[in-house]
Amino acid sequence: MGFQRTHYCGELRADHVGQKVVVCGWVHRRRDHGGVIFIDLRDRAGLVQVVFDPEKVPAEIFSEAERLRNEYVIQVYGTVRHRLPGMANPNLQTGAIEIYADELKVLNSAKTPPFAIDSRDDVDEALRLKYRYLDLRRPEMHSTLELRHRTTKIIRDFLDSRGFWEIETPMLTRSTPEGARDFLVPSRVHPGEFYALPQSPQLFKQLLMMGGVDRYFQMARCFRDEDLRADRQPEFTQLDMEMAFVDREDVLNLIEDMMAFVFREIVGEEIKLPLRRMSYADAMARYGSDKPDTRFGLEIQDVSMIVKDTGFRVFSETVQNGGAVRGINVEGAGEKFARREIDELGELAVTYGSKGLLWLIVTDTGGRGGITKFFSDEELARLVSYMEAQPGDLLIFVADKPETCAEVLGRLRLFLGEKLNLIDEDLWDMLWVVDWPLFEYSEMEGRFMAAHHPFTAPLAEDLHLLSKDPQKVRAQAYDLVLNGTELGGGSIRIHRREIQEEMFAALGLTPAEAKERFGFFLDAFDYGTPPHGGIAFGFDRWIMLLAKKESIRDVMAFPKTASAQDLMTGAPSAAIGEQLRDLHVRLTPEAEKRLQDVALSQEVR
Repeated sequence: MGFQRTHYCGELRADHVGQKVVVCGWVHRRRDHGGVIFIDLRDRAGLVQVVFDPEKVPAEIFSEAERLRNEYVIQVYGTVRHRLPGMANPNLQTGAIEIYADELKVLNSAKTPPFAIDSRDDVDEALRLKYRYLDLRRPEMHSTLELRHRTTKIIRDFLDSRGFWEIETPMLTRSTPEGARDFLVPSRVHPGEFYALPQSPQLFKQLLMMGGVDRYFQMARCFRDEDLRADRQPEFTQLDMEMAFVDREDVLNLIEDMMAFVFREIVGEEIKLPLRRMSYADAMARYGSDKPDTRFGLEIQDVSMIVKDTGFRVFSETVQNGGAVRGINVEGAGEKFARREIDELGELAVTYGSKGLLWLIVTDTGGRGGITKFFSDEELARLVSYMEAQPGDLLIFVADKPETCAEVLGRLRLFLGEKLNLIDEDLWDMLWVVDWPLFEYSEMEGRFMAAHHPFTAPLAEDLHLLSKDPQKVRAQAYDLVLNGTELGGGSIRIHRREIQEEMFAALGLTPAEAKERFGFFLDAFDYGTPPHGGIAFGFDRWIMLLAKKESIRDVMAFPKTASAQDLMTGAPSAAIGEQLRDLHVRLTPEAEKRLQDVALSQEVR
């Protein structure tokens, strides 16, 4: 049989009735109704019903159809017809028609899959990842991969229209400190030396600006050896961008136009521009997060000045010792929550890092429960009034360091937003967080660390503080936040050598260390560097939000597990002795024993 495919299964409609067609795909389901065999044939475009009527097809063709089972790969030649009256399937895009088969070719048989392709209910994720090539056959996965493709294409079209060039940067480079551990690649021809896989193309995109490229972007593969979460993978895709001769407003305005274009084309939503701008300090104070979810209220309030002179010593002494007292008015929860649920909030607060959670319920006469007894009527009335509380409201408080208050109440706020069904899941809520700190102090390292990366420019008005009081310096940095998730972040970069060297000094690098790690980069400043800035988006996370998935593993074709394993290929795996000798690498005794234990366990299985 020498016919070629003419249509995808899911493309056929009533307009095709009477046409001879050739379709190919997988047997999704087989049914035998009174001697007539019905096959639901599946390809990436959808399903179509194929009918094998023993009175209309040769006996050998019908015999082949009787042998078909789920996931057999077949090719069918036949005629598109209307389904019989009353037999249309309104839940199927091809439900008004069917194909009456004339010829059949079985291209490949199939074993019974370890799980049903048409359902992921009760299917363990590890099993899905082990047989990822089967999991990918699910229409849900095809839809997500198509969404990813379309979004990539639309972004490329937009950036091309704005004068950007797509340029690839090296995968094998040198190790530079960027906040996570590098994946190192030993060099065979340079014994004892290593390449690093890029955590991001940061230095290279800045060098492209120094090279006069002016506008660059890349769908860049990035690698970070860090502990994983639902929205992290050891290898991921980043939409990377950089522009020369721009300031912060230029970058933000262009990105807003891009986001509006993408959302209009992909989900049919109009994003209202300009997007809101919120300072980092405001975000932490009101929402306890640098990626605030503003789809609901429950804003954090600082009541330190209201309670600093009260008789409740936990509050007053915390404020006097330089701490803060902050709270949330959980409207109506005083009537809705049982005491057990309030206690649960207290347990969560301890889990999040607080010494405990303090609370009271507002009543018509003042308050009851919790810490009410420690306040005079006047003090209580002043607190209730400040928090704009009404009878039936639950007021919760944390008294601690300002950063602890923000962390604990920020996480409690998100918990309460979900518990009370306050979050509109259909809303696309986007905003910028700007004016970040340039540094953050690491107690573990005993020094200042770059809050973003060490190439971020300080605000011009804070430049004089760089060597005097680095903790007060604000950065020309910005993050784009969607529904409480960071979509991407960037900054205006340092473009003068003396400021870059001052930045390295503030981070505790000696001139010799700076030269060793970044000498090539510092030298480039001496040959005329334009002002420049850019942004990078976690593209997998972006697609996860657009597709309304819970994990980026659901929007990547071949993801790793939470322990960075590829269950399908068995990576990572042991290297044979010859490979290690070529690379001048020797395993530690601990690593050798572990590999022996793994090999023994596999033999036992």
